Amino acid sequence: MLKKEFAALNERQKAAGKPTFANPRNLAAGTIRQLDPKLVAERPLSFRAYDVLRDDLAEVPTQQFAYEVLSAIGITRNAQMTVFSTLDEVMHFVDEWGEKRHELPFNTDGLVIKVNDRAQFDALGVVGKQPRAAVAYKYAAEQATTVLKDIVISLGRTGAATPVAVFEPVTVAGTTVQHASLHNEDEIERLDIRIGDTVVIYKAGDIIPKVESVVKELRPNTARKFNFLQTVAEQYPELEFVRPEGEAVYRVKGVTGPLLLKKALEHFASRAALDIDTLGEKNVAALVDAGLVKDIADIYTLTYQQVVTLDRFADISARKLVAAIAEKKTPPMERFVYGLGIRHVGAQTAIDLVQAFHSIEGLRSATLEQLVAVDGVGVVVAESILAWFADPDNEALLDKFQAVGVKPVYRRQEGPLVGMNFVITGSLTGMSRDEAADKIRAQGGGFQTSVAKDTTYLVAGGKVGESKLKKAQSYGTKVIEEEEFLRLIGDHGGSH
Repeated sequence: MLKKEFAALNERQKAAGKPTFANPRNLAAGTIRQLDPKLVAERPLSFRAYDVLRDDLAEVPTQQFAYEVLSAIGITRNAQMTVFSTLDEVMHFVDEWGEKRHELPFNTDGLVIKVNDRAQFDALGVVGKQPRAAVAYKYAAEQATTVLKDIVISLGRTGAATPVAVFEPVTVAGTTVQHASLHNEDEIERLDIRIGDTVVIYKAGDIIPKVESVVKELRPNTARKFNFLQTVAEQYPELEFVRPEGEAVYRVKGVTGPLLLKKALEHFASRAALDIDTLGEKNVAALVDAGLVKDIADIYTLTYQQVVTLDRFADISARKLVAAIAEKKTPPMERFVYGLGIRHVGAQTAIDLVQAFHSIEGLRSATLEQLVAVDGVGVVVAESILAWFADPDNEALLDKFQAVGVKPVYRRQEGPLVGMNFVITGSLTGMSRDEAADKIRAQGGGFQTSVAKDTTYLVAGGKVGESKLKKAQSYGTKVIEEEEFLRLIGDHGGSH
């Protein structure tokens, strides 16, 4: 998104009384992920191409030729592309654009230096995701100084307590910065940062604000040390925090406290977990705030008489909610495990765990060695699972689920896609990525977020990224288009 377009869009937001956007890069990325074409059409996105891909390398012999082709066929590309024959010339260009880049119509935090000859470029190969024949040159991040007004604790759905610095507003790399994550108690100690200090801040990648250092010469007599435990106790008096041995982060002990409970219940009822109809964010808040739900298992004890007394509910909506919850008393076990919100356990990991242990009791009593033996479960994930099941509050929660009649159902993976793993890149025309993942799993297949050694198919929904393509080639992963994917899953017409 061009700088002038971004500024004009924010002016329109202000005039309409709507919140403004933080920066053009995040807004552009967020817009691309939107599924509503009308909303995307309202956003002033620009496209600039940087490459032309052909199966035959000889058709595009050099990087320079690729740029010339783009111009010839009328596709916008950066006009600054230049070819040099010595590294001294390259570095002179780098230095020159260190300042001149601010005059460009778009934001950039660096440039890419590539070998021009495409045959040489290809012959040099790839390490991980990075081609040896290309390097990104990042300019030093723009810095600014400001005063640290306060440190507050942010609480995530997993119960991690993260300290966040609150600054006097300051402009860095073109946008106003008012806060930044301080990560954990150890980072606060390392920086020796105190409330009232003057700090140097920068933006990593010109996007994410970070604290570089403290200007101790400017420390006022009134500067005070931050007491982590005292602050979490003040902010969340109803919660108990523990710092597991060997970890830097404090976490909430057990599933308690209305704020954490709301997040946990929203996750439990979400589409990827138990998919409980009508139990969205606002209804969750109403139930928790009314004291009807003290933990996520409590939803199964709700009665029509309790729900209908709440402001948000009338006769029909109360009956619908109670019925929707009752329908999910025998959920697929993998959805139930994912819904528990165990740190590091995503939808696919939950499936892998259930296929390995077949029951909640089996998972509950699994050893570290047994967990690590499961595909896709490393030591960090295994320790997180052990810790969750070792927590007395979580043990009580599982017992309560059993007491209220919730019986997760184990089904052995069956179907034509058993043993096959899929990665989808780009957007599909017939369905969303989540819908595609559901269809793959329903037929026994695995859905992965990145290409790995055990990936069977890379589904190219749009233009497949060169790095994913090269990774697929290096692993021998077959690349297929949407049409072939739909045939594999038996969805010949898609789900428009």
